[in-house]
Amino acid sequence: MRRVRFGLVAILLLAFPAMSLAAPFAAYVMDARTGETLYSQNADTRLYPASLTKMMTLYIVFDAIEHGKLSLDTMVTVSANAAGQAPSRLGLRTGQQIQLRYLIRGAAIKSANDAAAAMGDFIGGNEAGFAAKMNAMAQRLGMKNTTFKNANGLTREGHLSTAHDMAILGRHLIYDFPQYYGLFSRRTADAGIAKVASTNRKFLDAYDGADGIKTGYTVAAGFNLVASAQRGNKRVIGAIFGATSPAERNTKMAALLDMGFQRSPGSVKGASATPQLVALRPSGDVAGPEVNGAEDADEEDGAAVAPSNSQRPMARPEDGQPAAPDAAYVAATETRPSVRPVPSPVPVSATAAPQPAEQPAMQTAGPASVRPLIRPVPAPRDGRTTAAATPQSAALPEHAFVQSAAPQPETVAMAAEPVFPPDTIEQGDADPRAPVLVQGAAPKPESQRKSPHNDTVILASLSPPAPSREKTREMVSRSEGQRSWGISIGSFASKYAAERAMLQVALTESDTLSSATRNVQARKSAFEATFVNMTRSDAELACARLAARASTCSLIGH
Repeated sequence: MRRVRFGLVAILLLAFPAMSLAAPFAAYVMDARTGETLYSQNADTRLYPASLTKMMTLYIVFDAIEHGKLSLDTMVTVSANAAGQAPSRLGLRTGQQIQLRYLIRGAAIKSANDAAAAMGDFIGGNEAGFAAKMNAMAQRLGMKNTTFKNANGLTREGHLSTAHDMAILGRHLIYDFPQYYGLFSRRTADAGIAKVASTNRKFLDAYDGADGIKTGYTVAAGFNLVASAQRGNKRVIGAIFGATSPAERNTKMAALLDMGFQRSPGSVKGASATPQLVALRPSGDVAGPEVNGAEDADEEDGAAVAPSNSQRPMARPEDGQPAAPDAAYVAATETRPSVRPVPSPVPVSATAAPQPAEQPAMQTAGPASVRPLIRPVPAPRDGRTTAAATPQSAALPEHAFVQSAAPQPETVAMAAEPVFPPDTIEQGDADPRAPVLVQGAAPKPESQRKSPHNDTVILASLSPPAPSREKTREMVSRSEGQRSWGISIGSFASKYAAERAMLQVALTESDTLSSATRNVQARKSAFEATFVNMTRSDAELACARLAARASTCSLIGH
């Protein structure tokens, strides 16, 4: 009878996977001029970044171009690994040669996984080699809670980042490479072997001032987005992880950016209150002209929000329980004003801020290459600077947790024309019309390589980034310690209710609880649901993950 009962409960839970396996939600908003935190919810929780990963791939490519190691005309030979990537794809074939400019457009605009992997393998020699470069660059940029395993963001065990870190990366793309940033506002482009459309076009068309940056979607990650918008002299960057649909993601991002504009001061010390409009053509015409006949991107339509245009900046700054949503965020989500208030200028003091560099005049001529005017002043290695303004951020859980979904089989065809059966494909930034499996493979060894010092491409101005989180998140080993610990997920009125709750938790947290023993302990007036025979590290990690999902959990042990 017990087996039948457990079987029925399992069937009910599996019939509603979105309820039990939904990706945790995280959000972060910053003032792009200073790096000041304006809003934070689970922002330092390590989650799957999906195709937001391609921002780092493109950052490294831009860096190599500006160092003269590559050019937009460089012919890239497509590796078998790249040709075998799951959709979204350009349709590259093993051994094919294609100009780097087309791979950049494919990865940035269509979010093509094969294009990103081709660039990564070409620069790093292989997937692991490029991942080492990505991780070294992430540390240089102050992305302290990020680990990359591949160039495109298809789900891989240990390939994790945070909303905070991805906002930092977006800020660096804007200010470190303004001559390429316009690429992220394109709706269509010619990618050589295909005309491609942007996965982010709905939000770009709908939100007042939006001009980038990147979407991401996988089954494990949910719908992710890093977005930036500028209104007047204000620029705000937002990052969202774990939305349940493009419509929800776009609506929440619009509310977050609205809140960011309301909270950011009209002027900041050390930054121009009325920055010049810098309408740069991307260097070497990396974006190319808009095209007709581009195949529509595979992502679902997003929610419509209010429209306009924006300016692009030239300056570059130097190098538990989930938090309750902010009241301003809730209000903005429920009722979106047709005219958004712009706060009066409020000077904000920032320490250690370099004096603003002289801005070049507006460029109106053709596609002349734009070179940097000033070399950067190196930032501290740990990425820490100080700002006087106090961030208005939501409280974070005491323990960070690591989102996990067991890696699932990937179909990788190394033939000239890969074939991906519908039941084995994960579509990055794709329309999840049917259940699909996430790409998975055993992580390959990585050799950490020192990233080249960026000494050519930078326009120094504005304030340095805001302080990074002081608390370092640690990954704990599950093989350490005696198995004398456990967790309690609460007391229930009946034994059946306790067993049902344990089964549901075991399904959602299978990686941390797979070796634990389920045990219902009868108390005087209730039944306590516990998992025992765990190591301390497993028990602490399980509780941290459950707390982040707003579930009850307490440690049992010495």
